Amino acid sequence: MTSDEHSAPEAVSAQMRRAKVQAFTDHTTVGVVHSDPDGRVTIACACGMRLTNGPTWSLDEHIRLHRAEARFLALAAVAPDGIPRLVSWPLSAGSDED
Repeated sequence: MTSDEHSAPEAVSAQMRRAKVQAFTDHTTVGVVHSDPDGRVTIACACGMRLTNGPTWSLDEHIRLHRAEARFLALAAVAPDGIPRLVSWPLSAGSDED
């Protein structure tokens, strides 16, 4: 028997910790805040998305939502099949469009 045959399967929690760290790394703000004459403020995310304030939300709120969604998607992708969820998974294509 090889050592691989004796090793226990990796715990799901380890996969979830790695996914959370990767989401944090992939979704950090980069650069400086840019202010437009119309009152909008934006900053870039490492993922390429520009985060901005809006008529009823602040830049900080957009950053917090963006990071939370990134963590959710990363964790949901590695969660074991059959685990009870609040949100149907996998997400359907176009579910982010209303």
